[in-house]
Amino acid sequence: MGWISPGRLTQLGMLGMNARNLEFIARYNDRSLYPLVDNKLKTKILAEEFGVPTPALQFVVKEQHEINHIEDQLAERENFVLKPAKGSGGKGILVITGRDESRFVKSSGASLEISDLRRHMSNTLAGLYSLGGNPDIVLIEDLISFDKSFVGYSHEGVPDIRIIVFKGYPVMAMLRLATHESDGKANLHQGAVGVGLALDDGRCLNAVQFSQKIITHPDTQKSLHEISIDNWRDILLLAARCCDMTGLGYLGTDLVLDSKRGPQLLELNARPGLAIQIANGIGLLPRLRHIEGLSRRMHTDAEQRVDYVMEVFA
Repeated sequence: MGWISPGRLTQLGMLGMNARNLEFIARYNDRSLYPLVDNKLKTKILAEEFGVPTPALQFVVKEQHEINHIEDQLAERENFVLKPAKGSGGKGILVITGRDESRFVKSSGASLEISDLRRHMSNTLAGLYSLGGNPDIVLIEDLISFDKSFVGYSHEGVPDIRIIVFKGYPVMAMLRLATHESDGKANLHQGAVGVGLALDDGRCLNAVQFSQKIITHPDTQKSLHEISIDNWRDILLLAARCCDMTGLGYLGTDLVLDSKRGPQLLELNARPGLAIQIANGIGLLPRLRHIEGLSRRMHTDAEQRVDYVMEVFA
């Protein structure tokens, strides 16, 4: 993006790290609620209680000795996702899309031996990928069935949608597209593409990779400006319901579209990053201030809040 003066950033309404931490996270997120989103297993259990769809959990690994015979539990599983319960930023996630005899094939086409999976699980339990390096557990869950509408837009991995929700109102959204450089993961810091999405209809507004504006996917060369997400209101509703589910006022929701089961909740974040502003080409602050100014009694349910932002933030 190049250097931008502080004055220009203010004009653009960009939310900075300090303001995010002090004025929104600290003010609107009760720290006692953090474990509900910092631990993916707790998030999944909570989502089941509230009827929020998530990828099905196959099993968990909690102790090192369970890894010794893990091949028995994986013997009949052609594909799955392995992730740390307390991981962040996509660290420690392995996506297995198939088998080649005894080997496990990743979304990138690279393959792993069972010994590689054992080592990865052992590191996960030891806290290598967790917040603060604390001991962790391993989740094995269903692999998302790739939605055909994203063919050519996401390479070697399933895309996801990050939506910032403030006081129950979705205020900004982006689509994160996997690339070869990101190893098939929808993580911007690892090289995924971020596509800003219009809140009224889910169309592409802007696209970046490593904070640089782009117009085509770096691997497939498909034009990103043709992107428009189907059933957009349903996706915003799912994000808005996550606020009601957790009680957190400032929340990042990561959703994915499954070709068979529709929108699914992947995970939640009580400290969502700020790169979504770069992907959209606009700042969060004016929208957050607008929501702060609304009466609490103005919109009593998620559907009313979603309809409001689709009109006001079009």
